[in-house]
Amino acid sequence: MEPDPVLLSRIQFALTIAFHYLFPPLSIGLGALMVIMEGKYIFSGDRQYEVMAKFWTKIFALIFAIGVASGIVMEFQFGTNWATYSRFVGDIFGSALAAEGIFAFFLESGFLAVLVFGWDRVSPRMHFFSTIMVSLGSIFSAVWIIVANSWQQTPAGYHIVGVGMDRRAEITEFWSVVFNPSTVERLTHTLIGAFILGGFFVMSVSAYYLLKRRHEDFARKSFSIALPFAALFSVAALVSGHSQAVNVAKTQPAKLAAFEGHFESRDGGAPLYLWGIADEEEQRVRMGLAVPGMLSFLVHGDASKPVTALDDPGIVPDSHEMAAGETLRDYWPPVNMSFQFYHLMVALGMFFIVLSLVGLFFWWRGKLFEKRWLLWIFVFAVIGPVIANQVGWAAAEVGRQPWIVCGMLKTADAASVSVSGWEVLTSIVLFGLIYALLLWAWIYVMDAKIRKGPEDVEAVPTDAKEGWMYTAVRRADAAGRDSMTEARESADDDSSKEG
Repeated sequence: MEPDPVLLSRIQFALTIAFHYLFPPLSIGLGALMVIMEGKYIFSGDRQYEVMAKFWTKIFALIFAIGVASGIVMEFQFGTNWATYSRFVGDIFGSALAAEGIFAFFLESGFLAVLVFGWDRVSPRMHFFSTIMVSLGSIFSAVWIIVANSWQQTPAGYHIVGVGMDRRAEITEFWSVVFNPSTVERLTHTLIGAFILGGFFVMSVSAYYLLKRRHEDFARKSFSIALPFAALFSVAALVSGHSQAVNVAKTQPAKLAAFEGHFESRDGGAPLYLWGIADEEEQRVRMGLAVPGMLSFLVHGDASKPVTALDDPGIVPDSHEMAAGETLRDYWPPVNMSFQFYHLMVALGMFFIVLSLVGLFFWWRGKLFEKRWLLWIFVFAVIGPVIANQVGWAAAEVGRQPWIVCGMLKTADAASVSVSGWEVLTSIVLFGLIYALLLWAWIYVMDAKIRKGPEDVEAVPTDAKEGWMYTAVRRADAAGRDSMTEARESADDDSSKEG
């Protein structure tokens, strides 16, 4: 019996994007921190910040390289596994992906060469400018990918041309596509999640050095930059997450109902479940703890207002008409999977807030680096943002089902018709092996770089030790003194001639 090619194609894409998505959030978060680190070096002249910027630049380059390698395969699957989908959205996605390549990838990869190899080959201002451009390039890449994905969630600025297998969506208003109803909310939350990951990654490595009593000055200063950065964005994630949930309630009510295990409509307010198991057969949340009316309060600001439930016809998009024999259950996402992914993301987000604020408290008291138990927590806490980014993305994609383009194209109808289940299964195995090797290589090289650590400050060349800004000032002063000397000599010569 041949395995289901649609199911296997979904599994393959999920595995591919889950692996790839280990790297873009890390590069976005680390890139932003590198701008801060190098900026502090330029304006303070502290040699440790130069060492810091160089060390994290090497780590960033490694993350970027593996991210590019893993992302290429994902894009090929649009043509191999999802040809019907690609034909339908090609005119929309073509412009977004082209913009991502022109305004993001080339910007980031072009200036990355200057960033990595240009320390002694370009001026300080140019190198710092390159760091900023690389960081912006990683952010712009996220912008255009989120634009494309958000259009699938909340389509806008398009019309449908053709019929049957030749149906496709075409752009009628480019900026309506870019600023579709979910783009800004989703982009903001995605970038915040990346910044949290970058902050916790730097703190993890720094805490490891402090516990091993190695590179302690470097580690203290790295930690002191990353901690307030991570704390700020951990709190911002709570605000952004609430705003996005309110938007999802308006634009994708079935998704929010699945996130919250909200099966039945009710006259009064809807409860908010803190945990539990969303049972689709019994249509209730088992073993859960609920706060009465809290979901209604968070969505509407009124604990007595109803929230769209999974038994409400409003979960079917207005752009779609139900076929004969279909029921509302045909339009439910996988409810328990959506519920668990979403609640795990929220729980981890609260953990980040508590941990970072505890860290800030001890940092303010001057006792953070004495708390070895807390440093050990920070060493392993980086796993949390990695998981949170993964399950957040998974919740958004699983909660969109059964649609691949909401209201217009179902996932079951989007796969390539000429690809067999055995072919997809074979490619899953082969690419799984390749990705396993890539992951092993990344971990091995990353571990080697971290164990080696940053270079010793005393090994920094003398010309660079005073810092770029100080060096520039010193050179300007020297040039000024030389000019004054020349002017005096010239004046003396003129006086001699007159005499």
